[in-house]
Amino acid sequence: MDYYSKTITKLIAELGHLPGVGQKSAQRLAFHILHMPEEQVRTLSEAILTARTSARYCRECFTLTDEDICPICSSDKRDHKTIMVVEDTRDLVAYEKTGQYHGVYHVLQGAISPLQGIGPADIRLKELMIRLQGDVDEVIIATNSTVEGEATATFISKTLKDTGIRVTRIASGVPVGGDLEYIDEVTLLKALENRKELN
Repeated sequence: MDYYSKTITKLIAELGHLPGVGQKSAQRLAFHILHMPEEQVRTLSEAILTARTSARYCRECFTLTDEDICPICSSDKRDHKTIMVVEDTRDLVAYEKTGQYHGVYHVLQGAISPLQGIGPADIRLKELMIRLQGDVDEVIIATNSTVEGEATATFISKTLKDTGIRVTRIASGVPVGGDLEYIDEVTLLKALENRKELN
């Protein structure tokens, strides 16, 4: 049974599709939106539509951006010879918040997961290999400490074994099974500082 009008019920249902938003949170958000000034609601809806239609992947690192090349890749203040490999844009943001990493990134847009039918060809590994044909000294593997993240790290390190490029893995200050986006900046910084060489 619907307790509200069709439009309010639809709004609650749509908000409930967002990750981490349950029925009660969706209802609370819906009523908050309904009490916002109309201009503020219009600004919010335009921001959502604009972000959705203009978002694309950076040509270099494949993070989400609204330009051909993201601000990190286009910066001449970054060390382009050091590439940190992460699973998604949220992991990149987590490391950027430390303020201590000055290299560039490569965003895989996922991790190898045979159980889910995701192989090396299904993530941005081919693009990483193309980038590594340039002048690169070190690849830092910063995939999550999950089965999928470890499988991806192992695949990359084996693929790069004979290239002469230094391959390191972030230290295990990051808890096993933990997602980088939820880990505090100090732990991430220590994991980066204590990274180890992969053979």
